[in-house]
Amino acid sequence: MILSVDSQRALPIYEQIREQVRRMVAVGTLSAGTQLPTIRQLAADLGLAKGTVAKAYELLEIEGLIASNGRKGSVVIGLADVAPNVRKRDLATAADSLVVMAHQLGASREETLAALTRAWERV
Repeated sequence: MILSVDSQRALPIYEQIREQVRRMVAVGTLSAGTQLPTIRQLAADLGLAKGTVAKAYELLEIEGLIASNGRKGSVVIGLADVAPNVRKRDLATAADSLVVMAHQLGASREETLAALTRAWERV
């Protein structure tokens, strides 16, 4: 599993990890049953505190995307088990973020929708 974090981003590191794992599950890079690196291993690989990775994994587990197997690490459960209301909430949050950023960049609604369409096609 390849993850990267950027301490210069406004998004906290644990959210960056969570976001990337969620995206990999959504596009099928990580399928149900896939073993994730242990918290200790991922923290060492990324040069982070274990608590940062643990927080990301905890949030992923609360969402129902992964299941913890204690010392054996965590495994991907998948998106099928994510409640529809969680999906709607997260989609609304992502849409809000896109609209705010588009406004900050001075982009029109049409430019924003075109960028979204191109991103959708890439994924």
